[in-house]
Amino acid sequence: MVRIRLKRLGRRHRPFFRICVMDARAPRDGKTIEELGTYDPMVPETDARVVLNRERVAYWLSVGAQPSEKVRVLLKKYGPNGTRVKENEEALKRLQMQRQRRRAMATASTAEQSSEPTMQE
Repeated sequence: MVRIRLKRLGRRHRPFFRICVMDARAPRDGKTIEELGTYDPMVPETDARVVLNRERVAYWLSVGAQPSEKVRVLLKKYGPNGTRVKENEEALKRLQMQRQRRRAMATASTAEQSSEPTMQE
């Protein structure tokens, strides 16, 4: 039997999960058949926590893969026919824009620090 379930990554107190297709008998962090997306519960904006390849999720569900309880909830919200797909896409765009701004600010401050003259005695 094939299951769609979460595979835990990350460190202690900083969880990060991959949404994977696995054999039901495989251990939680064992060998995967295919990775379908990610789930990061530490992202502040709830709708931006899940990133899915909806086409592949639909395929695996059509061939009989059974989602775990947590994945079933995530698919109901953000899956191919999910209730919050539009909100998810908008939140992911906002998150990407925030990350780009942070990178630009970091590179600007690094360039500014390297261009400042140093004081010599």
